[in-house]
Amino acid sequence: MDAKRKALPPQTAKQKLLNRLGRVDGQVRGIARMVEEDRYCIDVLTHLQAVRAALSGIEAEMLKIHLHHCVEGAIISGDAGEQRRKARELIELLGRTSR
Repeated sequence: MDAKRKALPPQTAKQKLLNRLGRVDGQVRGIARMVEEDRYCIDVLTHLQAVRAALSGIEAEMLKIHLHHCVEGAIISGDAGEQRRKARELIELLGRTSR
């Protein structure tokens, strides 16, 4: 992976993402326990919806970080090729999301 693609968010943002992902991990493990314990389907489905919503929030935050960190960096650099690459990445990502 080249240095341009390996850009990480600022440390505080990174830690917030990791904390949120840790909570989702705990939620998923809890759902697995619920299934093992034959819990009521609606209860399991409710928790699955909560995990999906949490992941959606994390995804939105990661997209915001990418825009402010990576895309903005490409714009500031003045490198037209890098700007096109970042735009193409976003278009491809959003295309996969809309399927």
